[in-house]
Order: sequence, then structure tokens, then C-alpha cells
Amino acid sequence: MDCIKTKDLPKESVADRIDERPIVILLAEDDLGDQELTRRALKEGKIWNHLYVVNNGEEALDYLFRRGRYKDPATSPRPDLMLLDLNMPRVDGRQVLEQMRTEPDLRRIAVVVLTTSRQEEDIIRSYDLGCNSFITKPVDMGQFTKIIQTLEQYWFVLVVLSPK
Repeated sequence: MDCIKTKDLPKESVADRIDERPIVILLAEDDLGDQELTRRALKEGKIWNHLYVVNNGEEALDYLFRRGRYKDPATSPRPDLMLLDLNMPRVDGRQVLEQMRTEPDLRRIAVVVLTTSRQEEDIIRSYDLGCNSFITKPVDMGQFTKIIQTLEQYWFVLVVLSPK
């Protein structure tokens, strides 16, 4: 697991207006290129965040259920938002979402499915399993960055998330 912490922002940052703590984002993504693009886009954004990255669905579940190396809440804090790829090794994103939504402590975590799939079946199933948004990853790096920064603004400026 990897945690990227953005640098301290000026006093007028959005994080100061929310509750003076960084936003915790969990990225479940097996593609190293997409991990790096997400890191860069969030680092360029204006929201103070800590990005935690897991490489597959099994690691995502271990993180969420605080198992193994993710037991300590200080190093594996509960995410405010999860960016979830559907097609990952070991346990896929659908299975992660399904298990999250059956657990009362995880049910209120906002989940954005961020995947290459455009299949109607994947979209319907993801919403049926309880995702909050479904976004198809663009191929263009500039568009990908724009989507991540738009997500950041939407989820952490416009939306009121459930308290932890």
C-alpha cells in the first residue's frame, strides 16, 4: 500500500473550511499507469488529501476490513471516498462493492467505479451493488486528469459526505 500526502495548502484551502483534516481517498487499481495518473491529478488539485493505493480487490478488502498489514487505523484510515476499478486480479471490483455494502461500517463510504468498461451490464450491476457513480476512464491523459479533478471538486466541495 502506498500513501501520497499532498503538501500543506494555504489557510484558505477547502480542507480548512471542511473540518481541518485531509480527505482520505482509497484507490483500488491494478494498473500502475492509472495509479500514477490519479496521483498526479490529485496532487495538482486544490483539495488537501491523502491517497492510499491498493493493487487488487483482495488488498482493498483487507484495507477496508482492517486485516493483516492494514489493521492499524493510523496507517489505514477509513476512506471518505473510494475509487474502484472493476477488473482487478484476485477479487474484482464488483465483489469488493458487494462486500462493502453488506457491512454497516462500510456502507456509507462513497464509491466511484472508475473503469475502462462501457458495458451496460457492468453499469447496471455496479449501481445495483451500490456504487455512487460510474465513470468510464478516458484514454487521453489530459481528459483523465480533468475527470479526477472534477471528481475531487464534486465529492469534496459540493457533496456533503456521511460522517465517519
